[in-house]
Amino acid sequence: MFPSSSPTLGTSPTLTLDEREAFNQDRRVEWDRSALLREKKYEVQLGPEDDPQALPLFRRWLAVATISGTALCVACASSIAAFTVDPVSQQFHVGKEVAILGISLYVMGLGTGPLFSGPLSEVYGRNIVYRVTFVLFFAFTFPVAFAPDIAVYLTFRFVSGFCGAAFLSVAGGSVSDMFSNAKVGTPMAVYTITPFLGPELGPLLSGFINQNTTWRWTYYFLIIWSFFQAVALICFVPETYIPVILKRKAQRLRVTTGDQQYYAPLEKENNNLGYAILISCYRPFQLILFDRMALLIDVWNAFILGIQYLAFEVFPIIFMENHGFNLQMTGLTFLGIAIGFFIGLATTPYWNGRYTRFVEKHGDPPPEFRLVMGQVGAVLVSVSLFWLAFTTYKYIHWIAPIIASVPLGTGTYLVFTSSFTYLVVAYRPIAASAMASNSAMRATFAAAFPLFATQMYHTLGTVGATLLLASVATAMAPLPFVFYHVGARLREKSKFAV
Repeated sequence: MFPSSSPTLGTSPTLTLDEREAFNQDRRVEWDRSALLREKKYEVQLGPEDDPQALPLFRRWLAVATISGTALCVACASSIAAFTVDPVSQQFHVGKEVAILGISLYVMGLGTGPLFSGPLSEVYGRNIVYRVTFVLFFAFTFPVAFAPDIAVYLTFRFVSGFCGAAFLSVAGGSVSDMFSNAKVGTPMAVYTITPFLGPELGPLLSGFINQNTTWRWTYYFLIIWSFFQAVALICFVPETYIPVILKRKAQRLRVTTGDQQYYAPLEKENNNLGYAILISCYRPFQLILFDRMALLIDVWNAFILGIQYLAFEVFPIIFMENHGFNLQMTGLTFLGIAIGFFIGLATTPYWNGRYTRFVEKHGDPPPEFRLVMGQVGAVLVSVSLFWLAFTTYKYIHWIAPIIASVPLGTGTYLVFTSSFTYLVVAYRPIAASAMASNSAMRATFAAAFPLFATQMYHTLGTVGATLLLASVATAMAPLPFVFYHVGARLREKSKFAV
């Protein structure tokens, strides 16, 4: 007799190998699910008391005003050296081109700084980056003001620009952290105007200072201003980067409860700072080399910013040599471009309304929708430069070139706002790298243009040199029109765009 294969009462049924593996797999999945639930139990969450958008409205606007004021200070410091060129070259016995490097090297510092401040802010938070870098900016302005020779002066102009760069890159994130998408438009517009307005404010201040005292007082003034901004940063700007807020909350809970299981998502991530900085330095240049659309937009933006910095050497030629202005009067001539920026800012409600109406009718627009603003800006820049060229004759009243510079300011604002928005939307997965590539290209042109401005204008004359710039601007003006129509096809072929 063979024993029965049927299970007897009180014994477990015999399982095949596949059934045992399936049973063990189910058990492992259940254990993993239980472990995940236990882990999730100790993951800290953002509460109302932690949310930067829950801060009182006055407190948030005070932070925006402080950040914007600091960004204005950093941007103003780039051009405040415009009227120190001659006295610096005389005191240190160097050529004028060497003294102009005080502007160029500072701008290069502004261009390279975000490659490091961006990754640092994602690991340590925005606030600590603001405080450390701006205190260093304040400290490194002292060697510039008290420089014993040209080497110290130029070295610390670059270093101070490098340290101040966080406020032209990371600071926009703080503004967006404190307001919802529906309400961020106005505070973001207030912050956005400061990098444009600062370079126009610099010559105005520098003209009055250098007309009445020595060039060193230009930097003494900068030290005083940056001191008060540093105090305001420490007192009025809270941490707004939510991953770091959660990390600090988890650290507090571990201390107060004694339970070491509390954690924040940022602590579970593999934050290799060296690798993040390497990617931050490598990817923007990869984008420039391998994406034609990003390259052309970056060059277009860089050329327009180069013209803005070229003006710091050109306006003294137009107004001091042709019309006999002194330093402080020449500084006031930059108000034309500044007024243009404010006019550009005033058009923001129109563009926002246009976007809202499109969304209501058709849903989210493609990224190329943002380029319409750039189309208007490109035309205004070209028209302004041609207008400016033919109003630089000595026999034409001095107010004419100032009025001609107003559309240049408006067009510049519209071009940059359009391009920045387009790059962020079209290259969303690598938006930080897209903006870093644009920043690096703009810094390169802005640093280079002042170096050849004087020779170009003395060789070609004010009319011929400005016409040359107007012609190049006109040749580039079709770019937003072309990308508006073919941008979607180019994005499909791109390895980086969406």
